[in-house]
Amino acid sequence: MVLTLLHVQVLAMDSVIKLSYHKRLFLMLLAFSWTIILCFVSFQYMREKQYRSEFIDAQLQLYNVHLISAIEEGYPYEDYISAKEKPFDDLRVTVISLSGDVLYDNMISIDSLDNHSLRPEVASAMKKGSGYLIGRQSASDGREYFYSATKGDGVIVRTAIPYSASLQELLRADWTFLSIMIAMSFIMGVLAYYATKRLGNNIERLNRFAAKAEKGEEFDEDESFPNDELGSISNHIVKLYAQLQQTIKDRDIAHEARLREEREKIRIKQQLTNNINHELKTPVASIQVCLETLLSGINLTEEKRQELIERCYTNNERLRRLLEDVSLITRMESGSQLIGKELVNINSIIDDIYDELNIMPEEERMYLHSEFNEQVMINGNLSLICSIFRNLTENAIAYSGGKNIFITLIENNDEQCVIRFEDDGRGVEESQLPRLFERFYRVDKGRSRRMGGTGLGLAIVKHAVQFHGGNVSVSNRPEGGLRFEFSLKK
Repeated sequence: MVLTLLHVQVLAMDSVIKLSYHKRLFLMLLAFSWTIILCFVSFQYMREKQYRSEFIDAQLQLYNVHLISAIEEGYPYEDYISAKEKPFDDLRVTVISLSGDVLYDNMISIDSLDNHSLRPEVASAMKKGSGYLIGRQSASDGREYFYSATKGDGVIVRTAIPYSASLQELLRADWTFLSIMIAMSFIMGVLAYYATKRLGNNIERLNRFAAKAEKGEEFDEDESFPNDELGSISNHIVKLYAQLQQTIKDRDIAHEARLREEREKIRIKQQLTNNINHELKTPVASIQVCLETLLSGINLTEEKRQELIERCYTNNERLRRLLEDVSLITRMESGSQLIGKELVNINSIIDDIYDELNIMPEEERMYLHSEFNEQVMINGNLSLICSIFRNLTENAIAYSGGKNIFITLIENNDEQCVIRFEDDGRGVEESQLPRLFERFYRVDKGRSRRMGGTGLGLAIVKHAVQFHGGNVSVSNRPEGGLRFEFSLKK
C-alpha cells in the first residue's frame, strides 16, 4: 500500500516536471492567488457572519432587557410576553432563575425542562451578563435554535428563534461580494496566463539557447527577446555567445589558413629543392667533364684547353647566379621582417638601367624609353627594387627579341605608384602567361639555358613587388611584346 502511494506520488511529480515552465508558473500563481482569495473570503465570511449574528443578538438582547425591566417592575412576564410584539416570529422565551432552574417557557412545559445553568448561553450570561449561541440543538424538543440570554437582578431571560433556512439565509455572507471576487480572480487568472506565457516562452528560448551553447551549436532564431530586463539580459548573452562563436570561427579559419600557408611553403620549398637539384645537374656535370678532360693528361691544343676553361667559367657563373637568386627568394620568404628599408628614388634606378643599356654591344642592346614626368620616392629596399627593374630588363633582352623597352608611370599618389614595363618583342602564347611568374618556368627551355638564365627572374620580380605591398600582372601588348604592370606601396 505504501509502495503504491509512493509510486503515485512519483508519477504525479513526473507529470508536473514534464509541464512547461509557463504552465508550472501559471499554476503556481493561480494556486497562490486562489489561496489568498479563499483566505480573504473566509475572513470576510466569518466577519460578516459575526456581524449579522451580533445584529440578531442585539435585537434579542433588547427584547430581553425590556422583559427583565417589566419583571423587575412587578409586571407578570406571562402577560408581557403574550401582549408585547416580538422581534421575530416563533420567538421562544424562557425565564430562568440564577440557580439555573426554568421558571417559565412559552413553548415547552417547564416540568420537562432540567436545570439550564450549564447551557453555554446561560453560563455566559451568568458570568458576563449576556451571551448568545448559534445553532445548538435543543435538548427539550430536538430543534436547533439561535439563543440569546440576558442576566437581570433576580432572573435570566433567554430568547431563542429556530435556526431555520430563513435564519441561515439571514446569517449567510453577502455572496455578491464573493461573486465579484471570483470574477476578479478569473480576470487576473487570464492576465496571469498571458503574462506567464510570455515569460515562460522567453525562459524556454533561453533554455534552448543554453542547451545549444553547451553543445557549441549556433543559436539561429531570428525572433528577438522582448524589450524588458529579462529580454535585455538574454539579448546580451546571445550577442556575447554569437561574438564568441564568430571569434572561434575566425580563429579556426585563421588557423586553417596558416596550416594551408605552411603546407604551401613546405610544398614550394620541396619543389624549389627539386628544381635546384635539377638545375644544378647540368652545369655541375659540364664542369666535371671539362675538368676531367683537363686533368686526364690528354694532349690538347691551346685553343681546346681555353674552350674548356671558358666553359667551366660560364657554368660556374650560372651556378653563382642561381645560388644568388635562390638566396634572395629565400630571404624574402623567410626573413622579410629582417630586410631593411630606406627612401628609394625610382628615377635614379631607371637612369642607371639606361646607362647600362647604352654600353652594351649593338647586337645585344635595347633602347629604353622612359615616361616619368615626376620624381617617385618609395620607402623600400633598394636592392629588391633594383632587382625588379633589372630582371624585367634582362628578361626582355634575353627572350623578347625586340629592340625597345618602355617604362611608364601610370599613377603616383600618396599611397602608391603604378608602373608599366613593356617591350616590343614577340610576346608569349596566352596559355603561358599565368605561369610566367612560376619558379624555373621557361617558355623555351633550351634557349633559356643557352642564355644562362636561372628561371627565377620573374619569380623574384613577383616576390619583390609583394614585399613592397603591391601586385604585378602580365599581358601581351596589342602591338606585340609583353606588358608588365606593377604597383609599389609608399
